[in-house]
Amino acid sequence: MADKDGIPDTQNYFVDIPLASKPYTLRGSNSLDWGCKNRLSKIFQPETGRTVMLTIDHGYFLGPTAGLERVDLTIVPLLPYADTLMCTRGILRSTIPPTFTKGIVLRSSGGPSILKELSNEEIAVDVEDAVRLNVAAMAVQVFIGGEHETKSVHNMTRLVDMGNRYGIPVLGVTAVGKDMVRDAKYMRLATRICAELGAAYIKTYYVAEGFDTVTASCPVPIVIAGGKKLPEPDALKMAYDAVQQGAAGVDMGRNIFQSEAPAAMIQAIRKVVHENLTPEEGYDVYQALKSGKK
Repeated sequence: MADKDGIPDTQNYFVDIPLASKPYTLRGSNSLDWGCKNRLSKIFQPETGRTVMLTIDHGYFLGPTAGLERVDLTIVPLLPYADTLMCTRGILRSTIPPTFTKGIVLRSSGGPSILKELSNEEIAVDVEDAVRLNVAAMAVQVFIGGEHETKSVHNMTRLVDMGNRYGIPVLGVTAVGKDMVRDAKYMRLATRICAELGAAYIKTYYVAEGFDTVTASCPVPIVIAGGKKLPEPDALKMAYDAVQQGAAGVDMGRNIFQSEAPAAMIQAIRKVVHENLTPEEGYDVYQALKSGKK
């Protein structure tokens, strides 16, 4: 038992200063539990409310992907420049250094390969394994309009329920099949359904016309998918246009790890997302880093 002698009287109550209770300003997230908000703060930078997610989960249905043949050699060197990493538990355990202390977004759905109907997914991770891996969020694919739409939505709602029990937010990833129209009307539908049913934030595609209506009608943050490999100036412009129209960041894979200079590209993307550099300014950063001038 502590010695009662020598304990000074308490006196610094600061009665003239109201107790601070700062709201969590990430869109739609202030009413989440402390654990969820803490995990989201490992994904979205508190200073900007935005994120640069590096996604490398392609192998869960594509197998080895160009640029991901050796994750230890191509991806691990990029980790210092990413706000968070989206990957599978197999890659996380086998290849990602445990000294990586930023947020991990865990791919938590799967099933069919590229050879089958992709919308026929199941929940592929036990939430207790997500807890063991100390992840910041769990990601689930949602196929609005797909053959197995209801099943994929149910996957998401079950994962949300499990995540709520353990304080782990869920990322709803809107999948666009080959027969679906990529326009603002579809994106508004898909993102709003995911948000309404409990996803803490949404990953969707950028569309050139009306994307601001997609972000405006979604009550939780939206990050854009990088999609197929684009020329570096085009990828930087897509990132810039998206955040200027309300996106809370990007979730890019191929446009980073398939770039001629991946480290330069992810740093240029960071400048566009977090510092509002124009695409032209971002490309100047890319070129300078690529040539070793920075």
